[in-house]
Amino acid sequence: KALYHFSEEPDIAIFHPRPPLARPEVEPMVWAIDDWHAPMYYFPRDCPRACFWPSAGTTADDRERWFGHVGAKMVIAVESAWLDRIRSAVLYRYALPPESFTLDDETAGHWVSRETIAPLAVEPVGDLLEALTTANVELRITPSLYELWQRVIASTLAYSGTRLRNAAGWPAG
Repeated sequence: KALYHFSEEPDIAIFHPRPPLARPEVEPMVWAIDDWHAPMYYFPRDCPRACFWPSAGTTADDRERWFGHVGAKMVIAVESAWLDRIRSAVLYRYALPPESFTLDDETAGHWVSRETIAPLAVEPVGDLLEALTTANVELRITPSLYELWQRVIASTLAYSGTRLRNAAGWPAG
């Protein structure tokens, strides 16, 4: 399995286990993403995004409603206020050795390791919009994610939200 970490930092020599910044009570881990879900991280770190796709549990109605006209494997929605930052971001993909990682969240493609990890390789992702297109992802630009997200999580789609607390008008807490 191919596992990655994405960062705007070009020179990370070692990944040390740490808790997520927004949840310091969580056990320290090194976090990685698998290849299929990697496009969810083709964004600046703090960019809020709503990612969703059909899964085995998606109803025919939801598949038709959300993906009937979509040829992409996944939709990622971002707020229009972030578009310039997405265009100008320089992002690096770190390839990580998979041996010490275990699956943390199958739906979101998250893997974790309790060990300190040295990356196998690092390379720039390049043009993020082009990388999303190449990965067969539909990018949706919207003024606000909140209403869309409420509909996505009420559906039978598989989904993963990242940095939603940074979205415009997102409720505190």
